[in-house]
Amino acid sequence: MSKHITNKFWLLMIALVTATVLAACGGDDSEGDAEGGDDASGTSQLTAWAWDPNFNIAALELAKENYDAEGFELEVIENAQDDIVQKLNTGLSSGTMKGMPNIVLIEDQRAQSFLQSYPDAFYPIGDYFNTEDFASYKIAPTSFDGEQYGLPFDTGATGFFYRTDYLEEAGYTEEDLTNITWADFVTIAKDVKEKTGHPMLALDPNDLGILRVMMQTTGTWYTNEDGEINLVDNEPLKLALTHYKELMSNDLVQLVSDWSQYLAAFNSGDVASVPAGNWIAASVEAEESQSGNWKVAPTPRLDMEGAKNASNQGGSSWYVLNIDGKEAAAEFLGQTFGSNADFYQSLVEDVGALGTYTPASEGDAYQFENEFFNNQQVVYDFSQWMEEIPQVDYGMNTYGIEDILAAEIQQYLNGKSLEDVLADAQAQAENQFK
Repeated sequence: MSKHITNKFWLLMIALVTATVLAACGGDDSEGDAEGGDDASGTSQLTAWAWDPNFNIAALELAKENYDAEGFELEVIENAQDDIVQKLNTGLSSGTMKGMPNIVLIEDQRAQSFLQSYPDAFYPIGDYFNTEDFASYKIAPTSFDGEQYGLPFDTGATGFFYRTDYLEEAGYTEEDLTNITWADFVTIAKDVKEKTGHPMLALDPNDLGILRVMMQTTGTWYTNEDGEINLVDNEPLKLALTHYKELMSNDLVQLVSDWSQYLAAFNSGDVASVPAGNWIAASVEAEESQSGNWKVAPTPRLDMEGAKNASNQGGSSWYVLNIDGKEAAAEFLGQTFGSNADFYQSLVEDVGALGTYTPASEGDAYQFENEFFNNQQVVYDFSQWMEEIPQVDYGMNTYGIEDILAAEIQQYLNGKSLEDVLADAQAQAENQFK
């Protein structure tokens, strides 16, 4: 009996010691449950999350092909952008980093909400590339508290895509459409509607992206440089809303309710122009029968001192999670998206993606004369406009503030004064995001 007890005692002790050793080797939850990292053989088995297989994921796969590091393996996992936002918030708020990827793509206008809410979750990667090689407007949203966390990726630079045949029928030349103001745009829209019957553009009233485009031409956002909500005294926003109402009230806009209707509005030939980010170019070109009927001019600016004919709509950047494998992930990003000009030529030619790495603009791919756009060097033009985009700090609550504004703007269109609209929106936003 006593011998049986003794054997059980030693078996128990061995099990306890083994469990203790395994726990020590495994580290804490913040790293041991992450999806990727360095294994004992020195191989870096990393994971990356991104959305859009034809754009962002294709860019990552191309970067893998252009990166030659012994033992480096990267699994790219497709997630919808909303799913990434939800998974990051759920995972990071739990504090365990369980299931987190090594690399993740985050939209610029959402980045500060993650960097400021989870300051220890991301790995600073400013030592792996030269921030001065990138368009300056990408630096503020990708950095926090003096550290560079994001590697700037796609530009989101905007342009004024227009139908040359419709605009010529209305009496406008290319010169008439270059470096115009939004007030000019409204005037032109009225002429186009009267002389051709076509509305100037298509808009989803629940998407206020065009207001952001207008505001950023002046370097202004919904929040000021101190992060305070800035609606009531925001003169660029007031002017943008005035133009918005004039477009809406004069039947110059074709209203749409989803993305497919938005695409159909210009692919069908209904609308005369598409003021949007450069990413819309591929969708415009999708209707081959319209080849030669489009050009792109610089984005209209608000008629205010210091405003630029350049703005941004969308855009995203790469981030590295502060887990095992972070150095290998940062090295990969730094040597591909961060410094390889030849890679950027392939990115344009093979994926159609335009990054914000400014040395790449001198490469051959950027000089391509696009037959669809009347042999215009569209990629090169966007790369030049990109460098003029005013920098803004998007703050933490862009989309939350817009949810409030969208409801108030409908009342503005129905007759509520602009002053009351902005005062009420300011009060609601301050109450919700205090």
